[in-house]
Amino acid sequence: MKATIVYLLAGMSKRFGGKAKGLSKIGPNGETLIEYSLNQSLKAGFNNIVFIVSEKSKELYEKAIGNNYKGIPISYALQEYDEKEREKPWGTFDALCSALHLIETPFVICNGDDIYGESSFKILFEHLKNEKTPVTLGYKLEDNLPEKEPANRGIFSIEEGFVKSIVETLEIQKDKLKEKGISSESLCSMNIFGFPKESTQDFQNKINEFKQQNLGNRTIECFLPTEISNLINLGKIKMKIYPTKDNAIGLTYPEDEEKVRKQLLKQ
Repeated sequence: MKATIVYLLAGMSKRFGGKAKGLSKIGPNGETLIEYSLNQSLKAGFNNIVFIVSEKSKELYEKAIGNNYKGIPISYALQEYDEKEREKPWGTFDALCSALHLIETPFVICNGDDIYGESSFKILFEHLKNEKTPVTLGYKLEDNLPEKEPANRGIFSIEEGFVKSIVETLEIQKDKLKEKGISSESLCSMNIFGFPKESTQDFQNKINEFKQQNLGNRTIECFLPTEISNLINLGKIKMKIYPTKDNAIGLTYPEDEEKVRKQLLKQ
């Protein structure tokens, strides 16, 4: 099966010193984070690559990775915005829409600064190979939060194996879950979703509508989990969810690099 892996790589994180997290060398053999993730996704069966980038990050990834990885072609989608009108890009849903013209197959979109695990990619690949419905993974909340710092997570509501809604929950702390009305066993989104090509036909209209409704707002963003939840509520898509035992390993601060190296050595 032809299948595309799409990575969100436009961000240059202030908390990470304004650098591209995906180019951090965290692998046991000196692999960058994006190379480590690519090794997992390609092994799972994906055979086409799209990087969603900004003007700044495009130059960095083209220099470091180029236009193919291990013989698999890489296409670059540029997420743009008018800096006279906006202080930041329009968000992750807009990022996906900027890449739709490059995607001709079933695909998975995910963060370029997280390592999801080979089995996670395999679950999504096999689903897209055999089913025509969108798909995602549910990660156990307790195991996918920082020990001390607060974090934002999309919390799934699930019915008969399908996503009923995704509620973006802000400032979650591991020791204060009850205050948010959630439990350690709740399943959360780590921003990894799969789609048949046909299910994206409403996406461009949705982002155009969002931008029109928010003209003049310099900071509002259109987030992928939120818009997926909206499309589910409207009956436009039906999304299968698979719980996964993998934990997503990611970078937030420069000091996380050494922690990630140690985690990967244990795998």
